[in-house]
Formats: sequence, structure tokens, C-alpha cells
Amino acid sequence: MSARQDLGLHDHWHGFGAEAFPATSWCVHEGVFEAVPEAPRVDLVSRACYGDFTFEFEWALPAGGNSGVLYRVRETAGAAWQSGPEMQLLDDARHPDGREPTTRCGALYGLLAPRPVDVIAADRFIAGRIVVSGWRVEHWLGPHCVLACDLSDPELRERIACSKFKDFPTFAQEREGHVVLQHHGDAVRFRHLRIERG
Repeated sequence: MSARQDLGLHDHWHGFGAEAFPATSWCVHEGVFEAVPEAPRVDLVSRACYGDFTFEFEWALPAGGNSGVLYRVRETAGAAWQSGPEMQLLDDARHPDGREPTTRCGALYGLLAPRPVDVIAADRFIAGRIVVSGWRVEHWLGPHCVLACDLSDPELRERIACSKFKDFPTFAQEREGHVVLQHHGDAVRFRHLRIERG
């Protein structure tokens, strides 16, 4: 691994499909990035692209909140979710998506369910980690690996072909791309953003 890079400054991020940081949609204070709920839903995109990496972060959601971290995203797609897989971040107990295993907190969104985790406490920061090496992906919540998969696995590719992603041929096919912090309309907060290339 190379040296870990701190992504805690807004200089490392820009709005999806834009050059500038979306200051009306996200505020940054003392290293904490917070989505503005009433503002346009503009995702934050890392300025650099990453292939193999470990991304560590802390996140907090309001009650009933929904967000996610996407990876290997290409901005040539119409939206971040059309190219990059997503680690779902969710208040399972209070959000309707918590009733569906493949959209629960820690899931590979819409495709693979995570292992069960403790109920997420609203407004409390929780450690998250995404490890990507080749086609292998791991999602971590706190000290627990809640999901591990191979993006090239034929069974997973079959699921993708029958999912909402079927019309996007590059979905989960990129070897390199951006990391994205999702603005889903809730006041999600992120801090302690660090990445290490593989």
C-alpha cells in the first residue's frame, strides 16, 4: 500500500459533473462534510481516481436517513449510481429500505445483502471502510466485515442483468474511478476521510 491520504479538505472534492465544490449542497466545518437537506442533491466526487484502495471514513445519519458511498465511478454516466457500486448507509429501523435485505445498511446496494449488524443509532458517528482489490470488494461497519464479494462473479453479474442497473453496461465494470459521497436529501455527515491506494 502507498501512504494514506487525508481527504478531509473540500479541495479534494467537487460536485458530480462539475468542476467546483457544491457549496450550496454541502457545508464543511472542522473537517466534517454535511449534506444540506433542502438543497439540490449534488453528490461529492473525489478529484482523483482510484483502482485498488482502502477508503476509511466515519459517517452519521439523522433518524430515518439514507446515503451511501460509491466507488469506481465514472462521470461520463448520467449519475454516479449508473457506473459505481454503492455501499448503502441507512437507518434500517426507520427507513423503508431497511425492510429489504439488499438495501440495508452495509449492502452492495440493490444486489447483495450484508451480514446483520447492530441497529444504527441516529446522529452517532460510525466507522466505515471499503476495501477494493481487483474485483474483490469488502464493506466494513465498525470492526465487522459485513459484506465481501467478487464483482466479476457470474452469479452477481446475472443479478445485475436483472436489476435496475441492467441498462448501464459499464456498471461495476470499471477498473478505476472516483469515490463518491451520496447526497440523498438527508443531513448525512462524513468525517475522517482517508484513502490508501493498493
